[in-house]
Amino acid sequence: MYSLAFSVLFVAFFVFTLILRFWLANRHIRHVGANRGAVPAEFAASIALAAHQKAADYTIAKTKLGLFGLLFSSAVLIGFTLMGGLQWLAIALLPLVGAGLTYQIALIVAFGAISGLLDLPFDYYRQFVLEERFGFNKMTLRLWLADMVKGVGVGAVIGLPLIWVVLVLMEKTGFWWWLYAWLVLSGFQLLMMVIFPTVIAPLFNKFTPLADDSLKTRIEGLMQRVGFASKGLFVMDGSKRSAHGNAYFSGFGANKRIVFFDTLLARLAPQEIEAVLAHELGHFKLKHIVKRIAVMFAVSLGFLALLGYLKTRTWFYAGLGVDPLFASDAMALILFMLVLPVFTFVLSPLNSISSRKHEFEADAFAATHTDARDLVSALVKMYQDNASTLTPDPIHSAFYDSHPSATVRIRRLDLAAQ
Repeated sequence: MYSLAFSVLFVAFFVFTLILRFWLANRHIRHVGANRGAVPAEFAASIALAAHQKAADYTIAKTKLGLFGLLFSSAVLIGFTLMGGLQWLAIALLPLVGAGLTYQIALIVAFGAISGLLDLPFDYYRQFVLEERFGFNKMTLRLWLADMVKGVGVGAVIGLPLIWVVLVLMEKTGFWWWLYAWLVLSGFQLLMMVIFPTVIAPLFNKFTPLADDSLKTRIEGLMQRVGFASKGLFVMDGSKRSAHGNAYFSGFGANKRIVFFDTLLARLAPQEIEAVLAHELGHFKLKHIVKRIAVMFAVSLGFLALLGYLKTRTWFYAGLGVDPLFASDAMALILFMLVLPVFTFVLSPLNSISSRKHEFEADAFAATHTDARDLVSALVKMYQDNASTLTPDPIHSAFYDSHPSATVRIRRLDLAAQ
């Protein structure tokens, strides 16, 4: 009875979420298309109609691809759950590896491998068809394959021991396993923030010290003014993969480093680069990073506690198409990971609202420590170079966008510059 009720609840949320996401995407497509014919007044002097139309076409193409991907991933989700795909996988693996911890790890690895293979055609199309069509792709097939192999290797080296630890904790430490697992996972995430810039990122990109002395002096002056210390200023060869540009800082504690995409340096003037970096430093100085980490840890603790409850309930497995005879810690992890987005999608605006608030605050910080007009001109160039639409649908944006719309964001900066 409980399993049937949970199945009905899952299907209800699944259908509601699917309809909502299609409605949002179609609103976005129609809104962007309807505003394709004219550049918004705020940008008429700085962005050509052809560039605006390219951004609209790019946005519509990405959204349509996302809809097709949504249909496919929804079918995969139902196939793994209610249609018995996970149970079939569990049955197929059992005679190959036998019962026990190895079997559970194999189940997670097999599920991950199948999911990754199913995603490959979409990844390929996105990179070599969509991005190529709009002039953004710089990646060769050889590099794409090399990235994939490296990603799998890094995932195996890091992920397999972590999976083993979590499964051991789930099996051996009793009721409070989820608390111990949370401590391990939180420590792991902090460790990754420390080692990613110097150990993992260089496996995929080349990082060279910033060679422009005048720009370096300007940036060091900014860092001194705002009280930010880093382990160095680096340029990343982002142009070998994409024409998109960005800047960011990575690391944690004393291991922080500032990274510029070479595409960004080639496009922006020194004062614009300084303004963009001031925005990124604003996130650090205003403790946005710490706040996001704290929220992430709190949410993950709540979800792990929920998983601790669900994994002991037979209706959780039966309601998602798995006979309780095949219930295991690994099966509980996979099922929970699969269905959680279905139940939590309606909460997406909460995260987006918080993120947009932080972006406004970082813009205000940048306007205090640099000229707001430089940040405006930099953003206009970045919107144009990245083909970011200037006219997103407001409701779609409220659900998905981590950054404020271009019009609202630049209007605020213009007021700060007065």
